[in-house]
Amino acid sequence: MFSFSFSFKLVTTACIVISLQACAVVAVADAAVTVVATGVTVAAKAVGAVANAVLPDGDDD
Repeated sequence: MFSFSFSFKLVTTACIVISLQACAVVAVADAAVTVVATGVTVAAKAVGAVANAVLPDGDDD
C-alpha cells in the first residue's frame, strides 16, 4: 500500500515533530521556573524592606 520511501519519510517527520515538541515543553517549563524564582526574590526583598522599616535597629542608644 505504502512504499518504503514514503514510510521512511513519515517516520522521520514524526520523530522530528516529537523532538521539537519536547524542546518546547522544556522551554516553557524553564520560563515558568524563572518567573517563579524572580517572584520569590522580589517578595523576599519586599518582606525584608518592610521588616527593616518596622523593626528598630537598636542604634539609637
